Amino acid sequence: MAANPVNKQGKSNDPSNGEIELPTLGRRFGALAIDWALCLLVANLYGEPTRDGWSPVVALIFIYTVFAGFFAQTPGMALTRIAVVDVDRGGPIGPLRGLLRGVLICLVLPMLVLDDRRRGLHDRLARSIVLPAPKKTL
Repeated sequence: MAANPVNKQGKSNDPSNGEIELPTLGRRFGALAIDWALCLLVANLYGEPTRDGWSPVVALIFIYTVFAGFFAQTPGMALTRIAVVDVDRGGPIGPLRGLLRGVLICLVLPMLVLDDRRRGLHDRLARSIVLPAPKKTL
């Protein structure tokens, strides 16, 4: 998936497909909520999430490092049909930038500082952008 320039109306100019509307904050939050629920389930394997607040956080950072880093989608993103890609060249952001993005998401505040392309501070520091996931072809 190649990254495309995005205008101030939240639309991306893709010469092959026309304009792509950026995912809403609701879809992005829905993906995060699904990922958090998954983290709570996984955290039960190695900690007590109700007692140890760190265990689901570690799971969330791991999910972003692996899934967003290598596959451009966490499980929640796959269900909500969005992907996080490199803002300049498209494609997965890699595990180090996935790790950075995951840590910043756990801090919450970077997600609240948005620019005109709906990129939070965590996206800008990781040089990523959230776009609609490409349609799967059979």
